[in-house]
Amino acid sequence: MNDINRSFAVVLAGIFGLLAACTADSSTSAAPVAPPSVPAHSPVAPANTAESSLLVVHKSPSCGCCVAWIEHMRDAGFAVEVHDHDDMGPIKQRAGVPYAKGSCHTAEIDGYFVEGHVPADDVKRLLAERPDARGLTVPGMPAGSPGMELPDGTVHPYAVELVQHDGSTTEYARHGD
Repeated sequence: MNDINRSFAVVLAGIFGLLAACTADSSTSAAPVAPPSVPAHSPVAPANTAESSLLVVHKSPSCGCCVAWIEHMRDAGFAVEVHDHDDMGPIKQRAGVPYAKGSCHTAEIDGYFVEGHVPADDVKRLLAERPDARGLTVPGMPAGSPGMELPDGTVHPYAVELVQHDGSTTEYARHGD
């Protein structure tokens, strides 16, 4: 097999792996969690960490890449509670995820949302810095991001964006450069 065919085969294997991961069945559910009474970015809110904060993840019941991201977060020390939903639209709208900045799952922690395949270290940084913002997003499903790993370990470049209260975004972190 020449180098071009070998590269093509690796890319195809990665794509099929990603598709299989996102359609694998997982079934966990729980009752909805009420939002905190004090916004986490409030000066009176406690300085929580991954070890002391509950990460509540909302996802489709059949999404395997969401399950892989959840395992990434648990491995990083987060306590995780999972809720399956057939319609993620209302969850994203309630959390304040801007249109076109969505991904396959929405998580909430200490008054922030975490949309998509955000690395655990970026969430830990968010909790440590406590910016006055809505949350973090990795729009889409970038290959090589946590939960979207490729068999050969390739990470395609992607940005983690900080979402402000007005819906605007700024780059918070960059991965895969």
